[in-house]
Amino acid sequence: MRVPAPNGYSHAQATTGQERVITGNRQTNWAFADAYVAEDDALRWARDRAREAGLRSVSPGAGAALRLLAATVDAKAVAEIGTGTGVSGIHLLNGMRPDGVLTTVDPEPEHQQSARQAFRAAGFASNRARFIPGRALEVLPRLADAGYDLVFCDGDRQEFPDYLAESLRLLRSGGLVVFEGVFAHGRTVDSAPQPTEVLRLRELLRTVRESPDLVPSLLPVGDGLLCAVKR
Repeated sequence: MRVPAPNGYSHAQATTGQERVITGNRQTNWAFADAYVAEDDALRWARDRAREAGLRSVSPGAGAALRLLAATVDAKAVAEIGTGTGVSGIHLLNGMRPDGVLTTVDPEPEHQQSARQAFRAAGFASNRARFIPGRALEVLPRLADAGYDLVFCDGDRQEFPDYLAESLRLLRSGGLVVFEGVFAHGRTVDSAPQPTEVLRLRELLRTVRESPDLVPSLLPVGDGLLCAVKR
């Protein structure tokens, strides 16, 4: 049934106005959702170290989603690509089983040292995390097939499609792969010419969506979390 437009407005004008209101509400809702779960002193310390080092960190909302996803799969073994200073690692550990171990890979040992301090400040025993320095595509082939409940990818975005192939090998059936930053601050859906990084993100999004081996979802938290369950 066609609803009449308000007096003095065409249907196009009414629809456009409605879209502006919805968009405004969504922005407010997203900001509220991103700040919904408070972060503690250890996370704030890790964020400060990341800012000092010029590193990006997952947003509080994306971190809360990671914690939820780790808890949902009752994760005992998680692989993380991109340790940074430990922000995402703390969130993952908070969602994992008490006996779970996070294996985290980063090419910069000094960043991993900051993450060690952050994990310790958050109250995690040293045996809860295994730090492996090195490039992800050199380290991942050494990790065990089907040995992980969740793989979180937050490294070089140009390598994301390659991380996907390794993640499918690493994950058990029913495990989760998660990619951070797939919106690329809006550039992924921008029709203007984009750099290789964004083109690779588009390739990843298409591959995950079309894969018969995955059940995907794109979560609008932080700069976008692409999640998929391995069948």
